[in-house]
Amino acid sequence: MDFEPEYVTAQTDDIVISACQAFLEEDASEGCSYYLRIENNSDDRIQILGKNFNITDDRGNSFYDNAPGFKGEIPELDPGEYFEFATSAPVKAAMAVLYGSCRIVKETQNLVKDIKIPAVPLVGHYEGGCTLN
Repeated sequence: MDFEPEYVTAQTDDIVISACQAFLEEDASEGCSYYLRIENNSDDRIQILGKNFNITDDRGNSFYDNAPGFKGEIPELDPGEYFEFATSAPVKAAMAVLYGSCRIVKETQNLVKDIKIPAVPLVGHYEGGCTLN
């Protein structure tokens, strides 16, 4: 079965975040995978300091990821640049939803702000996806 991601997008000021469920073959047994693309459409250089992601499954279980950075990286984006990130969460249910925010700082203004990510439905489209047990 082919996996075709469905992207959802949210914009806060000049920062655009696109997200979707992902299929990461190396992480297939770990649960649900997801992909984010963060675009800096502002006139300022930004740093993406961290994230506050929540995944809640259809059984009411929750997984939280509020670590600084992205797998140890704190991306810096000049105007017009973007950052892509994909990973998995240990969700073992038929359906779940990812929601939350990314924390950024605009360097010229020294302004820290939370940027909302769009809610991403995570559905077990493929063997090893969210449908484990």
